[in-house]
Amino acid sequence: MVLKNEWKVQGFIDEPAQEGIDLKAEIRRLCSEKNAVLLAHYYTIGDVQEVADFIGDSLALARKAAETQADVIVMCGVHFMAETCKLLSPQKLVLCPDLNAGCSLADSCRAEDLQKMKEEHPDHLVVSYVNTTAAVKALTDVVVTSGNAKKVVDQLPKDAKIIFGPDRNLGAYINSVTGRDMLLWPGGCHVHQRFSVEGIAELKREHPDAVVMAHLECKGPVLALADVKGSTAVMLRYAQEHPEQEFIVATEAGILHEMQRTCPDTVFYPVPPEISEGSIGCHCNECEFMKMNTLLKIYNALRYEWPSVEVDPEIAPKAVKSIQRMLELS
Repeated sequence: MVLKNEWKVQGFIDEPAQEGIDLKAEIRRLCSEKNAVLLAHYYTIGDVQEVADFIGDSLALARKAAETQADVIVMCGVHFMAETCKLLSPQKLVLCPDLNAGCSLADSCRAEDLQKMKEEHPDHLVVSYVNTTAAVKALTDVVVTSGNAKKVVDQLPKDAKIIFGPDRNLGAYINSVTGRDMLLWPGGCHVHQRFSVEGIAELKREHPDAVVMAHLECKGPVLALADVKGSTAVMLRYAQEHPEQEFIVATEAGILHEMQRTCPDTVFYPVPPEISEGSIGCHCNECEFMKMNTLLKIYNALRYEWPSVEVDPEIAPKAVKSIQRMLELS
């Protein structure tokens, strides 16, 4: 069953596990049996983070994928992360518990559209956020994450003309702190776009001593209110270094699990999303795609070694170069 994108297929039904089975124990048993490593992003549910071998942000997960000695990588995140693992470890079996776990940023930038933009600006380098497909990475000179974007861009020639995509908020922030004038792709994360300035202001009124932390994918007005701006790893590290503080957190709510685990006595206040008049549906600060990763799907993926992720062999060599360039510069 092919869905919106050609890589999307019908996966395992997420039904209750057989009565009496300990999914976490079975997952760890299968990881040992198959020499598998389980990687999970901070935005996945708490149970997934707890069973993983390693949790981290996009940069940390990419590094782990490049250096692991495991035969099997289970990437609990979203599809582009599994693709990144496959690009960095092409000889390994890379499993994605739910292939339907997409990314609004990656979906906002199609390779054919980026190719057209490159043709219109042939003298520009392309810097792409890691939240992109392998096909887009193949058109990219260097990939960045929110954790290393400034460092990477700072190392590019000062007179270089740059196309930056697909996150316009991250690109605008990097422009502001580097003095660059990069041409920005008009994309945005559907979760980080929703964070409410009014919500932060209300939380500050209620908790005036709380430190505001915001992810760089947030809109400019939200970042303007933040005391700490950065990636999930930056925010987590800051909280660990200042456990006596209270924090107002503007990023996907999954990070609160690790924050609370490592700072059990610290109080964290998640920023609510904006709710426009007449809007319907989910008004939460969670990524529904990240939450598609469940213990049962991980168990089934390991048991049946499916669904696996492959990258077009014509695309892979070009795409991996942009990732390797990022790792060299960061």
